[in-house]
Amino acid sequence: MTIIIFIVVLWYSGLFFQTFFLHRYAAHQSFKMSKFGEKLCFILTWVTQGSNYLSAYGYGVMHRMHHAFADTEKDPHSPKYDPNLFAMMWRTKNIYADINNYKIKVEEKFTKNVPQWKKFDRFASSWYSRIGWGVLYTTFFILFANHWWEWLLLPVAYMMAPIHGVIINWFAHIYGYTNFKVSDTSKNLLRFDWLMMGEAYHNNHHKHGGRPNFGGVRWHEVDPTYLIMLLLEKMKLIKLNRISVNTSREK
Repeated sequence: MTIIIFIVVLWYSGLFFQTFFLHRYAAHQSFKMSKFGEKLCFILTWVTQGSNYLSAYGYGVMHRMHHAFADTEKDPHSPKYDPNLFAMMWRTKNIYADINNYKIKVEEKFTKNVPQWKKFDRFASSWYSRIGWGVLYTTFFILFANHWWEWLLLPVAYMMAPIHGVIINWFAHIYGYTNFKVSDTSKNLLRFDWLMMGEAYHNNHHKHGGRPNFGGVRWHEVDPTYLIMLLLEKMKLIKLNRISVNTSREK
């Protein structure tokens, strides 16, 4: 049971900082926070994602490119241009690494106001950090795994962020339903997003990219991350950028 709890905590804590900090803040600037809060989020992203740490700069820039080029040959991750999910995620990894290591020239519109903390990113993205977290995960399993099948979950701990990525960037472009007509194949993967903290409302998000609430179009589309953001705003830790959009479904 301890291992199950460990994986669940890793899943949702890492996912929260991915959708809250990397996605809604770094990529879309859907809310504002202090520089101290920003630095704290860098650190908490490292703590919760561990061996899977994703840079706010690399993620933010690549995600903006995904929106600009969705389901075209320039899309960093599209099921339309890769034979399988492994090929897509490998290409995504390479593009992310090239962006994060400044190996490719990126247009200013994709980099503008994306938060950067270069020294911390170099440390958190280093193999020393990733292997160190991997050793900690393995040690935890040695101490607390009581059944052979629990060891099958260790690769999930090592590869949590890519698993999150493939659920949305592969499956949410193939399966699900749509509320809006968009120029790409994005779909809402789940009717109630208990798994991905709002990320599964992918069609809604592709229609209104800067909207803090990814759900809220149908009554059952509850966005857990947005509810947390409302609480953080009430505590005066963030300020939501509310934008006026038409959330009526398109027939």
